[in-house]
Amino acid sequence: MERLIVRPDKLDLESKGRRDYYVALEHDSIWGDHLIPLTVMVGPKAEPGKGLVAFGSNHGNEYEGPVAIRHLMRDIDVESVDGRIILVPVLNVAAFKAGTRDSTLDDRVNLNRAFVDGAGRPPLGGITHRIADFVRRFIWPQVHVVIDLHAGGLVGQFALCTSFHPLDDPEQHRLVEETARWFGTPLVITYQNETPGLLPSEAERLGKITVGTELGFGCSVNPDGVRYARQGVRAAAIRHGVMRGSIAPIGHHADGSQRMASMVDRACFTVAPFAGHYEPVRKCGELVREGDLVGYLHDFDRIDLDPWEVRAGVEGVIVSQAWSAPTLQGQHIVVVGRLSG
Repeated sequence: MERLIVRPDKLDLESKGRRDYYVALEHDSIWGDHLIPLTVMVGPKAEPGKGLVAFGSNHGNEYEGPVAIRHLMRDIDVESVDGRIILVPVLNVAAFKAGTRDSTLDDRVNLNRAFVDGAGRPPLGGITHRIADFVRRFIWPQVHVVIDLHAGGLVGQFALCTSFHPLDDPEQHRLVEETARWFGTPLVITYQNETPGLLPSEAERLGKITVGTELGFGCSVNPDGVRYARQGVRAAAIRHGVMRGSIAPIGHHADGSQRMASMVDRACFTVAPFAGHYEPVRKCGELVREGDLVGYLHDFDRIDLDPWEVRAGVEGVIVSQAWSAPTLQGQHIVVVGRLSG
């Protein structure tokens, strides 16, 4: 199937049928373009402003999302699509090419901090901010459901989870939680919404049904993470009316073992007081009490000192720990979520 190279203003996200594109955004250093792969499927009942978008590779070294969406591009039959489905396996192509969290070969910006005022215009005119501007101007007006597939990369290891922020609108909160549960992950978490420039935060503020994930870590491809992602996107498409079909719960959603956890307040985060090397002694997903030992932080410059004991700040479940042994001062090396259901 031909994949057309087009500028954003030449995208057709409204006509019936399937179209495969590379969206061309000008490269900042070579005489060429960054090419964002995008597939759109539009059915006979598509409505203005209604549809689903699934993004992979918001960060460039998180791979479950790109792999899962690549499968979905082949799995989903356009004949089963009633509304609008937009699949973007690699959103941050600059970071993906570098194999790093941020766009290190270009403007060194983190796309998931780039949804800020003025993104896409000088002085915020680099490729990463222009990707954010592309999403704002061309994707948001076409969808009401947003799936942003993440993993821990080299930052942290995670208990596999879906995620969203606490929402003031009870109906939006209900729909988001229901959508998040259908992925089948062991955990569904709510997390703090104080970090500026997040893609999910903007989508939520616009009233969209928005689900994030952490589906692996270590720059690998977790098979369970891929399975949960494929399930979650399909379930969201079916249950929000953009695709026909039936789907059964899987994993922890199916057997009733799925847990809800909240990591909103600062007590959930254990911060490294110095740079060192982290040794975990408990696993992500384990239940802990406040003050329980979770790991040790070693200072090899002061080899004769006892390691610093890393303890849980609250009672709950270990959501995340540092993945790489070398740990920076100030890094959140353990995150514990308070169980809420």
